[in-house]
Amino acid sequence: MARSTTPRTLYRLTGLAPTIDAMYDALDHARLDELAATLDILTTELGVPAILIDGTHVRAEAGWYADLRRTTGKEMSRPSVNPASLLMFAVDDEVFAIGYGAGYRLIPDRLKDQRFGLIFAVRRVNPEELKDIVRQSPGLGKTDITVVPAGASVRTFGIEEHAQIVRTIGGRLAGVKLTVSGRSRARVSSAHGGVGLRLHLGVEGPDLISDVREISRVCREDRPHKDLEFVEYITQIKDEETARCLESALDELLGGPDEGRVVGAVPADRWNDYMSARAYQFRIGGPTGLVKDEFDLPYILDRARAQRAGTRVRALREGKVVLYDDSRARRDDAISTTNALRWIEADLALGEHRFFLLDEKWYEVGGAYLATVRAQVEALIASSLADDLPAWDLAHDEHRYCEDIEDRGGGFLCMDKKLVKTRLHRGNGVEICDVLCPDDTLMMIKRAHRAGALSHLFKQVLVAVQALKYDAEALAGFRDKVAAAPGGRVLPAGFQPKKVVLGILLKDGAELTADTLFPFAQVALLHTATVLRSWGVEIEVVGIRGRACAC
Repeated sequence: MARSTTPRTLYRLTGLAPTIDAMYDALDHARLDELAATLDILTTELGVPAILIDGTHVRAEAGWYADLRRTTGKEMSRPSVNPASLLMFAVDDEVFAIGYGAGYRLIPDRLKDQRFGLIFAVRRVNPEELKDIVRQSPGLGKTDITVVPAGASVRTFGIEEHAQIVRTIGGRLAGVKLTVSGRSRARVSSAHGGVGLRLHLGVEGPDLISDVREISRVCREDRPHKDLEFVEYITQIKDEETARCLESALDELLGGPDEGRVVGAVPADRWNDYMSARAYQFRIGGPTGLVKDEFDLPYILDRARAQRAGTRVRALREGKVVLYDDSRARRDDAISTTNALRWIEADLALGEHRFFLLDEKWYEVGGAYLATVRAQVEALIASSLADDLPAWDLAHDEHRYCEDIEDRGGGFLCMDKKLVKTRLHRGNGVEICDVLCPDDTLMMIKRAHRAGALSHLFKQVLVAVQALKYDAEALAGFRDKVAAAPGGRVLPAGFQPKKVVLGILLKDGAELTADTLFPFAQVALLHTATVLRSWGVEIEVVGIRGRACAC
């Protein structure tokens, strides 16, 4: 008989001993009493330390009946019953939890490993078949959610690897040895990893434990896929002294005027609750709090500012943000309670290092940052066209150099200053490229004495490619310019840019490398490459040799 699997969300708990007593003591016993919850010890059944909590949340009626009665004039009411079960178990030295129904709400937030599901996903999700990504831009409070139900390459998602933090990844599983591996690939083949890990797990006890043990091994021993390893460039701060310094700096920041360095952010595991919420209660610095119909960051900051110096961060950590699924915000309508500190994101600097507070944890987008940027820039710098390009006579300008490339023959066309005018690009028009290569690759040429010149080049690239891809008038105008050029040709039917080459003469002919390229230009180049790849266009950078004037 086929082994059964079912989709479940698995959480890994930290700071918890793998014992029955530790698991039970970690729970909110007052909440368990409200649910009239029962406790079963399942160590014998599962072969590992395990407990099962089972309870029921009963309301007198669903919260929206009062409004429905007023709208319709009809008397109606039904009780709302919401079962909640929670399975907690230890596999080797780690503790895990699975919620059934509303049982996931019983898992203490403070114990959840915030990156557990993500750690697995970057190791076992196929980067060519991603289905969804959630990423944040530190310091902006901005969360981007991209969903591609059929799956797509990570390169098409337009992730700014050096400027965004990925919070969740979902996609098709690859090379995983779980119970699900023996089932139909069409039915059960995906995983979604963030704080928790959602995927098909074995239903039978031995299968479940075996699956969790393999998941733990993958997280512990395997390396991330090379196309997803950028997700782990963010470094969580675990040094206690650094964390104390950051908390002290945040406390001081919270005591001053709002400078925009503290923004509101939804906790990673509270998105569904946030989308369902109809009322919010803020309890900070006291037992009662304000109830509003939307998230109120200014109120949180005002309450923090009112606390004594040295106690502001603690007040937010001890304060609560309660979400309700009914606007009357009754106790029975509460769907989520989290500490207020998890609802803010902060941007701080200590010396030359930049830190971010996300979900109550401190991170530095630094450590591996410089090495990462350098490695990505090196990957973009190629030599495939270097031998096809003439040395740049340093006495000549860019237009003359483009003509020198054309004069070498082989199908290169000088398109410099052949501007295309459209209704969008009026006035002088838009320059699509400086040189069109024999295979119809767009080439841009720039002599760069400083980073500003390259910034202009990168903007030109994005404008030109965007015009060809999304402006039919620009594409038609470019076709005409190519056909009319000396030695011109007819572009193939359905032409769209597939590749861009940037030919750069750095300073006075210095070799172009990741070490010699201006630091700010490196970051701008990576951003340009990310955007182009999201449009399906590859990019390559070629260093141009310089030579002194022979005259």
